[in-house]
Amino acid sequence: MTVLEDRIEMAEEDGELTLDELFESLERTTPEGYKVEIVEGAIFMSPQRDTHWEIIADIYEQLRTKYPRKRVKSDVRIDYPGHLNGFATDVTLVSEDAEKSPKGLWSCEDVEFVAEVISKGTAQNDYGPKKTAYAVAEVPVYLIADPYQGKCHLYTQPKDGEYLSELSVAFGADVDLTTTLGLTLTTDEFPRD
Repeated sequence: MTVLEDRIEMAEEDGELTLDELFESLERTTPEGYKVEIVEGAIFMSPQRDTHWEIIADIYEQLRTKYPRKRVKSDVRIDYPGHLNGFATDVTLVSEDAEKSPKGLWSCEDVEFVAEVISKGTAQNDYGPKKTAYAVAEVPVYLIADPYQGKCHLYTQPKDGEYLSELSVAFGADVDLTTTLGLTLTTDEFPRD
């Protein structure tokens, strides 16, 4: 049993709503154009902004030069370790042999890369509990694109629930991902807020 399965089973035994139950309810009530995530049991809804979308699209397109479409995901729910963590990451790269669970979800154990683009209302999640959950899940590469700072923050080498390596790169400079993903991410077209 994985840590995630263990957490879900514990929630079900305590009579607490599960991630599946929460997402089913939210799917019926979420307005069009909003992204929903559950971080440590708290529900966050964020509207898509042009700046946000342009950076996501740029990262997606660059990943697509190397990886097939079936491996690159955006705004797809993946459950992560911790208390009720169901994230809809801006951009996710899953491993070549990744398969959906019987419930139709991707496993966090198959995630090779995550990119989050900062929104004002949810920035604390991306820099805090989500970063921790990605490290606990041992996601090899976590990239934060922050249009307010005009910087990318690259986190690698997850160990014992934290990232051992952190690099900040200003928009306009390249992010070297050659050793982890076999490509260099250009940021010269990332817009700032």
